[in-house]
Amino acid sequence: MHRSIAPATLAIAAATISLTGCGGSGQTNTTAPPTAESSSAPPTSQPAKTYTNEDLSAIVAGLKDAQGQPLTLVPAAQIDQGLIAAREMLKTAVITPDACGVLFDNNTQVPEGSTYAAGASLAGQAQTATVMTVFAVNDPSVMSAQFEKSAAALDDCSTYTVELKGQKITSELKPLDAEVQADKSLAALTIQTTPEGQKQVCNLTVFGVKGNLAVTAMKSGVVGAVTAADASELAKLVNTALAAG
Repeated sequence: MHRSIAPATLAIAAATISLTGCGGSGQTNTTAPPTAESSSAPPTSQPAKTYTNEDLSAIVAGLKDAQGQPLTLVPAAQIDQGLIAAREMLKTAVITPDACGVLFDNNTQVPEGSTYAAGASLAGQAQTATVMTVFAVNDPSVMSAQFEKSAAALDDCSTYTVELKGQKITSELKPLDAEVQADKSLAALTIQTTPEGQKQVCNLTVFGVKGNLAVTAMKSGVVGAVTAADASELAKLVNTALAAG
């Protein structure tokens, strides 16, 4: 895949409905709506806020990474190309255990009417990349349902493998805590290992969702360049974006 498309692939995979640029969650915060038994007030239905791609792009454009660099917006065409490429790639991928396949399926499905924007920054000296996505759907229940569907598969996915074109990569997922101010949130660190036993890539993802708006921050780099301690800087990005929405 061309180098310029890679950030878009990471971005849309991280943002698409919730759940996992790296395939798992560390913390989940949920607030249940009042039931008929617990509240005498009649239920009300608040319409979801509408976001255009331009609205979400403005949020991303106002963000900076931990080094103070503004995020560079990823063109919409590259995001779409990345999503298409990810779908095609998954058609021939073998994911073990099978239950972990739902995590990847959720990350390549975009509900009709969704809007999204992504931005990225590169830290050359540290050899890391930060990818930020902001994603909105028409119906908050769609986002919630996909979140819960993926969460149900997490017990089987602390370690999983993906085999593609004869190459098998094993990923180890480590849940983390992150102070995300959201209805639902997650944080996780994933370390990829080659068949030869070499740990080569580390992905850290922090995610938060409020209503029909989801924000994901992902930091990727070689092992050692990205650590669990970086979760706090990603949580700040997520919180800032959610507050701006």
